[in-house]
Amino acid sequence: MPERRPEVLDFLLNRRSRPAKTLGNEGPDKAEIETLLTAASRTPDHGKLAPWRFVVVREERDALKDLFTAHAHRAGVAEEKIEKNALSFTYGGVMVVVISSVKPSTSIPVWEQEMAAGGVCLALLNAALASGWGANWLTGPLARDAEFLAEAFGCSSEEFVAGFIHIGNEQITPADRDRPDLAQIVEWR
Repeated sequence: MPERRPEVLDFLLNRRSRPAKTLGNEGPDKAEIETLLTAASRTPDHGKLAPWRFVVVREERDALKDLFTAHAHRAGVAEEKIEKNALSFTYGGVMVVVISSVKPSTSIPVWEQEMAAGGVCLALLNAALASGWGANWLTGPLARDAEFLAEAFGCSSEEFVAGFIHIGNEQITPADRDRPDLAQIVEWR
C-alpha cells in the first residue's frame, strides 16, 4: 500500500492556476526548471515513448512576440487578435512550450500519445504551483498553426503545442472559481 500523502491531496484539492497575464517577470532558474521538467516527465507514458518535447523560453520571449506579429500580419489576422496573442509570449518569467511529438509505434495509438503530452502539461503546471510559482497553461489557435510552429520551435508537420506553460512570480492571488458539480458528471455503477 502506498504511503498516504495528505498534504499532496490537499494541494490537489485546492490548486488554482494563476492568470498568465498577472504573472510577474521573475521565474525559476535553470536548475529549478530542470526539476519541474523532470517531475512533468513522470507522467504516465504507455510504451515509454516520451511523445513530447520541451522548448524553454526565457530570453527570446520578445523575439517570439515579434515573430508571431509578423506571421499574423502575413496571414491577415485581425489587429486586435494579433496584439492579444503577441502579448501572451511575454507573460511570466519563463514559458515552457510542451510539444506533442508522436513517436512511431505499432502498439501505442496516436491519441494515447497526445493524451500523454496533455498529462505532461498538467504535471508541469502542478509542479510549478507546488514549488511556489504562479503558473498557467494556455493553448489557443497558435498551438495548431503549423507554419508558425515550424518557424518558432522547429516543429514537424505532425507536431503541435499541447500547452504553453507560463511560470512566474505571483502578483495577484485570484479568487477560486466554480468547480464541476460531481452529481452532474459522475455515474456510479
